[in-house]
Amino acid sequence: MASTAGDAATQAAVRLGFTSGQVIQEFGYDDDVDDDLRAAIEAATGTELVDEDYDDVTDAVVIWWREEDGDLTDSLVDAQTVLDDGGSIWVFTPKPGRTGHVDHGDIEEAATTAGLHATSTFAIASDWSATRLGTRGRGK
Repeated sequence: MASTAGDAATQAAVRLGFTSGQVIQEFGYDDDVDDDLRAAIEAATGTELVDEDYDDVTDAVVIWWREEDGDLTDSLVDAQTVLDDGGSIWVFTPKPGRTGHVDHGDIEEAATTAGLHATSTFAIASDWSATRLGTRGRGK
């Protein structure tokens, strides 16, 4: 059964669009995250996920977010500090009915306040949904 979970996680990592050599920063790690999905992301990129304290440029960000985690807008602003132009931010939240579920409207509101917008949401693991956030484009 573990290989089935592993296969599903591998397909999920591919769906996130991660590719070899990318540096992915992870926020909100806790004992409830999906370890198969984390391992699949690391396998897809060939690199370990870097933590919240990483201060070099990243290609994408993964945020594990639960209702009780505080202010999502603050985390989104923090996530953008080392994110490369064009990099993606994925917010993983517990699915509806799971402890810590976050309403999609709350994610959209936090994203808008942080200068982002939600582009897609889908199931990413047995207990988690993924929402991709994109930049709204900044004048330079």
